[in-house]
Amino acid sequence: MNQKSTPNWQFTGNNGEFSLKHPDKSSFLYFPLVNEGGMMSSISPQLHGQVTTGHNTFLTPPISVEDLHNSRGSRNFWVYVEGKGAWSAAGNSARQHAQAYSDSADESLLEAGLLWHRITRENKELGIKAEVTSFVPCGTDTVELMKIVLTNTGTEEIRITPTAAVPLYARSADDLRDHRHVTSLLNRIYTSAYGVEVQPALSFDERGHRINHTSYGVFGAEEEGGQPAGFFPVQEDFIGEGGSLDWPEAVVLNAEPQIGHGGGIHKEGYEALGGLRFASAALLPGQSRSYVVVLAIESDRINISRLMSKYGASAAFDAYLEENKLFWAGKVNTVEFHTGDDDADQWMKWVTLQPVLRRLYGNSFLPYHDYGRGGRGWRDLWQDCLALLIMEPGDVRSLLLNNYAGVRIDGSNATIIGQQPGEFIADRNNIPRVWMDHGAWPFMTTMLYLNQSGDLDFLLQEQTYFRDSFMSRCRERDSSWEGAAGSSLRTADGNIYKGTILEHILLQNLVPFFNVGEHNNILLEGADWNDGLDMAAQRGESVTFTAFYASNLYELSMLLRTLKERTGQKTLVLAEEMVLLLDSLGDAVDYTSVSAKLERLKHFYAAAPNVVSGIRANLDIEQVADDLAQKAEWIFAHLRKNEWVASEHGDGWFNGYHNNDGERVEGEKAEGVRMTLTGQVFPLLGHAAAPEQIPHIIAAVERNLFDEKIGYRLNSNFGGIQQNLGRAFGFAFGHKENGAMFSHMTVMYGNALYKRGYVQEGHKVLDSLYNLSANFELSRIYPGVPEYINEQGRGMYTYLTGSASWLLLTMVTEVFGVKGQLGDLRLEPKLVKEQFDQEGKASIKTLFADRQLEVVYTSTGSAGYGEYQIHSVTLNGAEVTLQRVSEGVVIPRDVLSALPEGQVHQLQVVLA
Repeated sequence: MNQKSTPNWQFTGNNGEFSLKHPDKSSFLYFPLVNEGGMMSSISPQLHGQVTTGHNTFLTPPISVEDLHNSRGSRNFWVYVEGKGAWSAAGNSARQHAQAYSDSADESLLEAGLLWHRITRENKELGIKAEVTSFVPCGTDTVELMKIVLTNTGTEEIRITPTAAVPLYARSADDLRDHRHVTSLLNRIYTSAYGVEVQPALSFDERGHRINHTSYGVFGAEEEGGQPAGFFPVQEDFIGEGGSLDWPEAVVLNAEPQIGHGGGIHKEGYEALGGLRFASAALLPGQSRSYVVVLAIESDRINISRLMSKYGASAAFDAYLEENKLFWAGKVNTVEFHTGDDDADQWMKWVTLQPVLRRLYGNSFLPYHDYGRGGRGWRDLWQDCLALLIMEPGDVRSLLLNNYAGVRIDGSNATIIGQQPGEFIADRNNIPRVWMDHGAWPFMTTMLYLNQSGDLDFLLQEQTYFRDSFMSRCRERDSSWEGAAGSSLRTADGNIYKGTILEHILLQNLVPFFNVGEHNNILLEGADWNDGLDMAAQRGESVTFTAFYASNLYELSMLLRTLKERTGQKTLVLAEEMVLLLDSLGDAVDYTSVSAKLERLKHFYAAAPNVVSGIRANLDIEQVADDLAQKAEWIFAHLRKNEWVASEHGDGWFNGYHNNDGERVEGEKAEGVRMTLTGQVFPLLGHAAAPEQIPHIIAAVERNLFDEKIGYRLNSNFGGIQQNLGRAFGFAFGHKENGAMFSHMTVMYGNALYKRGYVQEGHKVLDSLYNLSANFELSRIYPGVPEYINEQGRGMYTYLTGSASWLLLTMVTEVFGVKGQLGDLRLEPKLVKEQFDQEGKASIKTLFADRQLEVVYTSTGSAGYGEYQIHSVTLNGAEVTLQRVSEGVVIPRDVLSALPEGQVHQLQVVLA
């Protein structure tokens, strides 16, 4: 067997462009193609993948990652070479599969950039080369474009007959197995001058049997607009009896098309194919011929003449490709890094793109994400905003405001997210569930917004609350609720109730404080950030998110004091029912008593049973701040005393969980060490971990969780299924939530270490993630950060991961130290020696105060962190008067706001 080498991908340009030889020698590879209009595609080196605008509208068959190499269907483009036989420009033929490991195998090269994809494939025996370029044009057209350039690489003239063959699935993903045949009977197939269009008569899915209007089509043109010579609209006729999509009779025998030039024939009741036969042509040595294929989904019959006049020519394709490159470069290059490692800087462009991809795809519609039906979850809404605050800050205020409409009066939130910003849908599946961490994220994201913008008025803006049939954190049902009444919380007299954003935040963080288990930590409920910990709803407790909520309470107390100081506001206006939760203002609760806390929570639920009085309480802002601080400090002391695991090695760590039997999960047990990374991250990220505990945690993590091959594991090996904790432990150890390197928590661990001043340790964490991801020989992924890395070192679930937002945030605000301080710019770099280039420089371009800034750090001496401080700063050549704070400096916002818009302003920062 002749296994060709598989080198690493190489960056080939300055905008993230890269190339990879023999990409088809690696399984599971795919690439995203998407636009703001809702077209969502994925494409593999052999042009597998899917094309869709949503769960119920797939042009090609919906796939999982295993189908990329096992399915025979793809965006195929066949070439029949007279006298030599059939060859696939996609590399997807039975003959090419059989030759994959022989000397007769095609030579192939992948080239890709910011959302464009090109495969060049050459067969020397046939003397032919194909270059296939694919992209989804920016804008709102729901189309995917392909251009195929065929070139005679031999020494003699060849005669070719090209045929495009794209399976037209044209229905909901739900029909892939159930009703697969019967839904084909709904197909209405039309041929026209340029291709094949399918408009099923009915949509046949969980929404009911309704008249369908959506149409799907594959259309093509030769060179500068020439029409195809004929069509194969029915899949079974195209492949022939005993044939297949990777060896179809119509191509192998070079059969005449079923429908001739001009189309006009209507077919019904079959599986459809975008089968387009182009005219035979002679190619002289070195001569090329191009073809454009357009895949389209429309909400009604497709306007084919408009579509093809816009896209159906090589020159148009090239123009839209350049426009697309500029569009995505504009998105990504709002943030740019320059360090001593150009490859790492280029890699970060793909990381920067990933939060945008998650906004467009949600958690679905790419091959690894075969568990999703579309959309994003509550946690995703808030974490994706972290990156948007850096990349697209102008849109974030409205997004944050809209998102708060999903909060319930019991401190939980809607979990069914609509398509539009701020759209939340009442439960339709009768599945009551609460993820206990959900209330913690909104304040963290909002605090970042406040620091970046200084917009304290946002806290006092009013928003509605979400209401459905669930109440008391899904422990009870509201029999009086009717969906027709809407999904907004109302007062006793029937009016829609609105509270300030600050009221929403307080509610989300106060309710969990009282919602505790027998060890006085917040109940785990349905799960926390780790969705795999879903089997401890009765007695399980999440110590790790108890630490997160405590830090929120502490920072909220400081924010209230700042609000008073900056605005002069002395009182807070809150729903009167919330006074029960601010217990120190009245009837104080004994925080050491679990029963007392639960009793107070029960009183609050009774006072606000899916309805509020509408009466407001005016509370002293200092007293509210004191109440929050007392709660936070109590939790900190409680966790440090009761949840610290002392190790026989002299260090220790925080226990992260109690299981459904009420047992502490982590520790040095007879069956081995049990430790979670999550349990350490949140005490470190906030204030729960005391300064003297931090070195012990780091030592324990390095000993128990760090693996040279796959990085920082999410947990140690718990040794078997944990039915009293969660399904995650049913996964094989070293995979997904059970002991893999989960990028999200690894990045947050690095972020926490930077925040607490452990810069070298934080750099090691982020560097390990980069090196693991960029080592193609092991990770087998394109540039970017995967959701996780499995036991073999392979990157999994690429592109759609919240870890990208966190990595971008960490690089900007911690590593380069460009961060907000209630609207002012704070510079506090934490760069290590190897991140400076040979001239001692490291720089970042980013947005702040609606201005594009380039911050250039220059080290005049040793570049090691801890050995320098900011010596001087100039802005566009003029020296800036520095306001020194801690280890950094602050530049007032009004200094930046006075700068002209529309240009890059340079901050030269000298470190000495």
